[in-house]
Parts: sequence; structure tokens; C-alpha cells
Amino acid sequence: MQKKIAGLAAMGAALMLAPSARADVTEAHVGVMAHNICVTNCKNADKEDGPNIEMQLSFDSPSFLSWAFSPEPYVMASVSTSGDTSFGGFGVEWRWDFAEGWAFEPGVGYVVHDGELENPHAPGTPAAAAFAEEHVQLGSRDLFRTSLALTRDLPGPWEVQVQFEHLSHGQILGSGRNQGIDELGIRLGYRFGA
Repeated sequence: MQKKIAGLAAMGAALMLAPSARADVTEAHVGVMAHNICVTNCKNADKEDGPNIEMQLSFDSPSFLSWAFSPEPYVMASVSTSGDTSFGGFGVEWRWDFAEGWAFEPGVGYVVHDGELENPHAPGTPAAAAFAEEHVQLGSRDLFRTSLALTRDLPGPWEVQVQFEHLSHGQILGSGRNQGIDELGIRLGYRFGA
């Protein structure tokens, strides 16, 4: 229960960091992400069960980000259906149209999670080995979130995305353990005003 409260608190904090953008919502996404799969971090993949349900709101790009090719700020939350690592945060995404109705959407951001940081058991003990088999040890409560989506526009205001995301502190936001999490999934989007 405390993990879920921490995840919701992280999402609330992210929403509070973007109060002026709330009225300028451009897109809403919801999707299902395969959690902790083997993409960039295969050694620690499959340690946690179940998919994550992910929600995201994107906002108009503020004028002060024009120097960076006008990315859209976002707030997001990803909730584990099995009680493992949930996270919430904020960041920016770019949309690069490359063909009629198709776009790449890379993004970078910051999240706070409620997963495990370190192994609480003494090294070399059976308890430590059992814990390591079941849990990703992320090393820092704060993580970077990098993402890449392939977006297909649908009729009207709808779109569908295949999205990959990677979470890690990169030895920048933390030190020590840095096992990271990869997720891959599909999201349905709604574009306001489209």
C-alpha cells in the first residue's frame, strides 16, 4: 500500500510542477506496457511480473522551449498491475512526422518510483540470492525516463502508438545499483482540438 501511495504522490508532484500547462492539454494517452522486458537490459529482465497501465497528458510547447525545437511537456504515471514497480513523473517529447499519418516521438524525462533500491539481505546469503532473483534493484528513487514511440494517426482525433521506454539513474541521479527497467507496449491517444 505504501508503494502505491508513493507512486500517487510522485504523480501529484509532477502535476504540481506544471500548473500553468494544465489548461493547455494537447493529448491524452493510455496504454498497457510489458514490464521489465529484455531490450537494453536483458540481465535483469523478467524479474517483476505483470504489465503496467500507463497514462500521460501532454501540453502545448511553451515559447521558452522553441530553442529546443518546441518539445511538448508531459506528466505521466505507470501503475504496476502486480504490485511491483510503479512510477510517475514529467518530461518533454518531440513529434517528427516522417510520412503521411506516421511520426516518431522521442522523449526524455524524470520519474520517481516505488520499486526496490538495494538488496536488504547480507551479501552471499540465500535470502540475498532469492531477493535478487525476484527484484530489480534500481539504486535511486529518482530515475531518468527515455522513450521512443512510433505513432500512427487514426481517423479523427485518435492515434495509436507502439512505445518503448527505459528507466535508469545512469550513475548521475544516484550511485551504486543501476539495473534499470525496459518497457514496451501500445497506447491509444486522443488529440484535443484535432
